[in-house]
Amino acid sequence: MQIKQSEIKDLQAVLTMTVEPADYQEKVEKELKQLRQKANIPGFRPGMVPLGLVKKMYGKGVMAEVINREIGSELGKYIEEQKLAILGDPLPNEELTPKVDFDNEDTFTFAFDIAVAPEFDACLNGHNKLTWYDIDVTDEMVQKQVDSYANRFGEYVEADDVKEGDVLKGRLTEQKEGGMVKENAMLNPQYMRDEASRKLFAGAKKGDTVTFSPAKAFDSEVETASLLDIKKDEVKEHEGDFTFEIQGVTRHENAKIDGELFAKVYGENNVKDEADFRARVKAEIEENMAEDSKYKFGLDAKEAVMKKMEKVELPEAFLRRWVKATNEKMTDEELDRDFPKMLEELKWHLAKDQMMKRFDIKVEKEDVEAYAREVARIQFMQYGLMHVDEQYLTNFANEMLKKEDQLRGIVERVSENKIYEALKGVAKVEKKTVSHEEFGKMFQ
Repeated sequence: MQIKQSEIKDLQAVLTMTVEPADYQEKVEKELKQLRQKANIPGFRPGMVPLGLVKKMYGKGVMAEVINREIGSELGKYIEEQKLAILGDPLPNEELTPKVDFDNEDTFTFAFDIAVAPEFDACLNGHNKLTWYDIDVTDEMVQKQVDSYANRFGEYVEADDVKEGDVLKGRLTEQKEGGMVKENAMLNPQYMRDEASRKLFAGAKKGDTVTFSPAKAFDSEVETASLLDIKKDEVKEHEGDFTFEIQGVTRHENAKIDGELFAKVYGENNVKDEADFRARVKAEIEENMAEDSKYKFGLDAKEAVMKKMEKVELPEAFLRRWVKATNEKMTDEELDRDFPKMLEELKWHLAKDQMMKRFDIKVEKEDVEAYAREVARIQFMQYGLMHVDEQYLTNFANEMLKKEDQLRGIVERVSENKIYEALKGVAKVEKKTVSHEEFGKMFQ
């Protein structure tokens, strides 16, 4: 199969392919013979249909299918052999492709438009200045996390008087003739929006009766309806006073800062004393802050790379055509809206590919699995599970990697993290210590 390439102009070229009988006849004959064995034609036993009849009935279709397959295969080989960094996929050039006549011709010509990536240098160097932010972990942050652990591993106890945050159980009685009565009503005064109503419960004791208006206290039909166990549109019928007889007070008490808490957080016999516990908490926060610093550095590094890519010109007309060809349902309006973002994503993809080669970066299976375990660990932490068994994390991560979209996303994150780490070694990086509050403002 002959393939000729036109001169590359404005990042575009034409590949012209000449397909001759020698390129396809043998494969067509083979497929027709296989089809003969399967053909179910009235009047003939299976496998006994004359080959001439099979050719007459299916010859054109099989030829078209074989030629189309061969074109795709040879195009791919040519592009790889010539080391062409193409953008998108080859697109048929209908103007330069003669009309195909399978009845009278056996040699065919097909033309394809291709677009190639421009020359550019996305890599940062010593002229590019970046900042690595070390986040200062204060005693206040450590105490806040210690309090969080104490709260998480605390317990609910019964109390005799009412304090802020307590949950009350009792009987609600509407103060009007024939009014509703709700037994075992649950009430948390701290969620009342009306301050005067909240104060009615402050200091009350088990057995006391408090008179208040739920509608006024909560100023929300949804919350009032939930308390009274009625429909939202029924709230207006019950906007008057109710009495609440306090039959029970439940209070959450934080765990004590002692060995029992240390064991719940870090496992048995892993923490010597409170000082050691606080040191571990601080190290844990520092580790998390380091991840935040890495994330911020990645954002800044990507921004610096994309700044270098701003002047890189791409063959936009070809790319718009390719996007429409591969997304048939996309409207012109949607393309106009999304195309600028697509160009940015393509530039970033090209920059990443270049830097992966420049720094000889490889994404190994072990890298992907380790990152998946870290993602799993963070997800468990969000639910308060701080120290999940490694085997359980591994199993969870493996299930995650079975999903193609999640696997693809993780591979992307791993490769980007490796690129950022490499850029850290070539750019001019200044270290700066900032407070957690200052660091947070950088994302506002």
